[in-house]
Amino acid sequence: MTARPCIPWPDKRLRTAAAPVETITDDIRAHWQDMIDTMEAMPGVGLGAPQIGVMLRLAVVDASEDRGQAVRMANPEILHASVKMRSHDEASPNLPGVWATIERPRAVTVRFMNEAGETEERDFVGLWATSVQHQVDHLNGRMYFDHLSKVKRDMLIKRAKKQR
Repeated sequence: MTARPCIPWPDKRLRTAAAPVETITDDIRAHWQDMIDTMEAMPGVGLGAPQIGVMLRLAVVDASEDRGQAVRMANPEILHASVKMRSHDEASPNLPGVWATIERPRAVTVRFMNEAGETEERDFVGLWATSVQHQVDHLNGRMYFDHLSKVKRDMLIKRAKKQR
């Protein structure tokens, strides 16, 4: 498989909700592998399919220290989020060169279809939870900076444009 280029902000696909995945096929598995290769090349801790122009509800997350622990998810849905929050610096290869500190729930329970095509529920905590939430945002046509105030968001986008 191969690392794929990330589509640049403000491509309209980054603002479009991705389509659900009906079944796990070899094409879906190939997309996941390309996404993992792309995530590793950045390097990053997660990737949503729309980031590489694939408009399907697919995400990969790997916040492990040793790497190689990627969780492949189709149609991820957050069932429960903790009340306790966690701040983390987030960025996106779709808007390179900038980042922002985002506060999200520290833990989430997620339901998704795994690579075997089975429905799975899993708890994610810490950086894993942050990454899952970040990817679900991408699948819903949202970017991490949508969690900022309008003033901070506008400043971030202006700073990114200056760096291009």
